[in-house]
Amino acid sequence: MKVGFGKFVLVLGTLAATCGAVAPAAAQSGAASWYGSGHRTANGERFNPNGMTAAHRTLPFGTRVRVENRRTGRSVVVRINDRGPFVHGRIIDLSRGSARALGMGGTSYVSLQVVR
Repeated sequence: MKVGFGKFVLVLGTLAATCGAVAPAAAQSGAASWYGSGHRTANGERFNPNGMTAAHRTLPFGTRVRVENRRTGRSVVVRINDRGPFVHGRIIDLSRGSARALGMGGTSYVSLQVVR
């Protein structure tokens, strides 16, 4: 029986899943913004503007994400504890503290990588 390349990849992916192997997390790139006020986050925590946290539309709460400022090369690891950003074209909304650590002023182009 002839097996195409696509089926081979599917078999390897299934084998990796059954053996407990973890595939690398997908990266995401786009515009980031920051916010410095609020009372509670979407997961119920008290908002800490100086914390190393962020808002993302879909990542589960507690996910740790390495955010790299593509202009400065600086990176930080933040924990997702809120939802947003709610502005079209933006992929993450950082707390003031994490944005400051990245050297952000307003919005910046960043890349995201889930940290395991």
